[in-house]
Amino acid sequence: MKKLLFVFLFIFGSVIYAQEETFMGQEEVSNGGFGAPVIKFTSINSQFGVLVGGKGGWIINHSIILGAGGYGLVNQTDGPVSSVSNNVSLVLGYGGFEMGYIISSDKIVHSAVGILIGAGAVSQRKNYNIFNYNITLPNLAALGYDNFFIAEPEVDIEFNIVRFLRIDIGASYRIISGVNQNGLKNSDLAGVSGIMTLKFGKF
Repeated sequence: MKKLLFVFLFIFGSVIYAQEETFMGQEEVSNGGFGAPVIKFTSINSQFGVLVGGKGGWIINHSIILGAGGYGLVNQTDGPVSSVSNNVSLVLGYGGFEMGYIISSDKIVHSAVGILIGAGAVSQRKNYNIFNYNITLPNLAALGYDNFFIAEPEVDIEFNIVRFLRIDIGASYRIISGVNQNGLKNSDLAGVSGIMTLKFGKF
């Protein structure tokens, strides 16, 4: 995975450098920006997981994106130490710097690539039965807690709906490092996500 990440960053850096060469010429640089709610469907600890969050960024010359994003697990997902007598859920969130490149932005349907590089935290917390619902209370002491590094490359198909709205459908892969707690490890949080993004802005 580290080799894959290095290759991706090398290719992306080459694309940005090539674009910068045009900046030095006679062509005028255009600027835009966007904000976007994001939903990701994935597997966390071998269970179905839903991550919800958002991202935003600066768009240079309709192609280069520099921005940031953050995401959190919103559905109940059991931790590895869960049992009948010790019902435990995962609390997970991450975020960081995001950069991307849009290919043929003026086409109605086109593609885009990107990567998030950042950090996150995961904890295991006991559920309590309140009104016949299992409720995770984040303010109580965690049974386990880790900070982690994350790199998440992403590939999207982008649809131009109207001038200020685009819809992205894509996939990403979470590369995780730094998790080792009560049976929970990096591979339990790493994995593929299916992604839907609504982008609002000036493109």
